[in-house]
Amino acid sequence: MDTTTTVTPLGGDVYEIDTRMAGFAGITAGYLILSDRPCLVEPGTAGSAPIVRRALTELGVGPADLASVVVTHIHLDHAGGVGDIARMYPQAEVVVHEKGARHLASPERLMRSARMVYGDSLDTLFGELRPTDAARIRAVQDTGVVDLGGGRRLESHYSPGHAKHHVGLMDSQTGDLYVGDAAGIYIPETADVRPATPPPDFDLDTALKSLGRFRALGPQRLLFAHYGPVSEVDDTLERSAEELRVWVDAVRDAQDQDLDLDHAVAMVVDRTKDRYAITREDVDPELVAKYEVLNSAESNVAGIMHALDRHA
Repeated sequence: MDTTTTVTPLGGDVYEIDTRMAGFAGITAGYLILSDRPCLVEPGTAGSAPIVRRALTELGVGPADLASVVVTHIHLDHAGGVGDIARMYPQAEVVVHEKGARHLASPERLMRSARMVYGDSLDTLFGELRPTDAARIRAVQDTGVVDLGGGRRLESHYSPGHAKHHVGLMDSQTGDLYVGDAAGIYIPETADVRPATPPPDFDLDTALKSLGRFRALGPQRLLFAHYGPVSEVDDTLERSAEELRVWVDAVRDAQDQDLDLDHAVAMVVDRTKDRYAITREDVDPELVAKYEVLNSAESNVAGIMHALDRHA
């Protein structure tokens, strides 16, 4: 596994940390806001925890210095390392939406479900989410505030659609909006925006409303967990919404033809491939492979099928 520490300053005392999910570079980012009360957004997987700790040490944040750890949602690529990071930084408060809080305190059910989906590859991809002392978890509702010190705030905004426990996070000083997976994934090498619609929570109307909420906040920059900063805010959010509609329409057509999952995936991939630069023949196959691990067409189609069946 590649454990090289890569820290990129983004301005405004914000630092992007490559969490090296499953050894891949440039697939999942965490962010340190190095304010008066340092805050880690998106610690990544359990396997990433030592890498994140090394990055924080390089940035001068010791075990007693980290004030808060905030996750946009509890999927394991974002929050799998929370329990480990909480142990490493015993003063840090852990902030999560109320629908995810119990799973961070008692992760057994979440881990059982994940193992059913990922099997033996779970350990390689994510590792084991360890429990966090419930007394250290602060659950937020539709909105919430994390004190970053010096009058600076990180404001949470409930944004379901990708997951029912998802929040976006707005930095009052920089105008940065941490979008988690609610705006899909951004591939910096190709500037593609692709949907992230895994089962069981994906819902199109809810996801579109969350994107509308993001637009209304007027962010200056979007910080994607997958992957990195994007300054073209309105265009990117509009593209995120468009991609969701295109994929849902394609899956609906596949269901109308009574296609099973495998054939539906093949049809949707064929229909959407011209929308993405990453599908060009001259793109590095390793780049294609790593994003298929993170954001597989099968997972997206399965999530949309589940949503359409639920509404049928």
